[in-house]
Amino acid sequence: MTSTSPAAGHGRLGLVQGTALYIASVLGTGLLVLPGLAAAVAGPASIVAVVAVIVLSVPLAGTFAVLAARYPDPGGVASYVRRALGDTAARMTGYWFMFGVCAGAPVVAVLGAEYVTAVAGIDHALVPVIAAAIFVPPFVSNAFGVRVAGGVQFVLTALLLAVVVGVVALAAPAVEPASFTPFLPHGWAGVGTAISLFVWAFAGWEVGTHISGEFRDPRRAIPLATAIALVVTGACYLVLQIVTVGALGTAAGEGQVPLLELARLGSPGFGAPAVGIIAAIVALGVMNAYLAAFAKLGASLASNRDLPRWFSKGVESGGVARRALALTGVVALGYFALMVVSGLDLTPFILVHTSSMVAIYTLGMVAAVRLLERRTFGWWLALVAAVLCGGMLVLALGSLLPAVLLAAAAVVVTLVRRRRGQLERRGPRPEIRTRPAATQSATTESAPSA
Repeated sequence: MTSTSPAAGHGRLGLVQGTALYIASVLGTGLLVLPGLAAAVAGPASIVAVVAVIVLSVPLAGTFAVLAARYPDPGGVASYVRRALGDTAARMTGYWFMFGVCAGAPVVAVLGAEYVTAVAGIDHALVPVIAAAIFVPPFVSNAFGVRVAGGVQFVLTALLLAVVVGVVALAAPAVEPASFTPFLPHGWAGVGTAISLFVWAFAGWEVGTHISGEFRDPRRAIPLATAIALVVTGACYLVLQIVTVGALGTAAGEGQVPLLELARLGSPGFGAPAVGIIAAIVALGVMNAYLAAFAKLGASLASNRDLPRWFSKGVESGGVARRALALTGVVALGYFALMVVSGLDLTPFILVHTSSMVAIYTLGMVAAVRLLERRTFGWWLALVAAVLCGGMLVLALGSLLPAVLLAAAAVVVTLVRRRRGQLERRGPRPEIRTRPAATQSATTESAPSA
């Protein structure tokens, strides 16, 4: 593949900025809805689901950290798959992220807008307008490069963590022990459903791979940033789930803004504004983190001719991939337009996003098993993660059609290229020129007789 990996020390991101981007990419919109949804399908046992997904995240996040530290490349997972499994598999991975995962961008904006309208008492008909406005700041900050985006992200993540801690602290006194019984009201099947839901919450570890080349010291900073983000996000989701179940009980899954109800329990005056702040920060922070990854990935795909070469500008370390960022904007706004037409039905777009993520993770872990030195710590992490991702892939079979279609598009590109290459190797067919009859006759007449 075309390597665009920078040498260590050429990037601009430090540990603090990088950690903020990692936390925001994982501690995202799941905070707004998943604690309530998981409690609705699994009851108190949803806490077990959170623990299970945290355990799943350890080998997954660890493997991505090892890969990103050793192979800093804007292509991220697609670049690892290219090294291990070839161009077609890499193209699939890139398309899944660029055109599949991108379906989550309007979901993030609409979820943020839903909370803002609920908190501020704004007419619900204005949700699309507010969601469109949420798109603007992250695109602007990323247009100035990942260093500016990282600085913005540090501020957003600090505010997010402060508000989450505040809401949990205020709601904690409302926790009732009776809310934790019966512990398994929907059986272990409900726990399985809750685990599937929380895949959305803990997706995002691959985002750092696309900006790995922007770190000043990727071999040191990326593992540290990943470890810190894993502890912080895991603790936030676990504590929030415990408080949600304990304080709201069976009402946890009711309504579209469960976190708002949780906050109002602790402090009716402070709760609503706090949740409005959370919604805005989460939406902006997640979008900001993902756009940095989309822009770099798009430029990397273009440099490898998986997209038109025009989009490759800015792929180098420190470069600003504005053309690929603009392409991301077109794709995201296309999904957003479809969402508005569908009446803001989020489910199809969440399924496109999550099915693409599961496919990316599965191929990424298979590639890691092949790339990393056998029987090392990183290799064992990758092996465990590959098995776990295979299980997730089975669970996601019902929603894999979008990923299959994007994979088919990647195969078509391969076949077209192969055919074109065969034609070029053959070269143009030689022309057989015949002289005009008059010329031939004249030549014959002038020829000496034997």
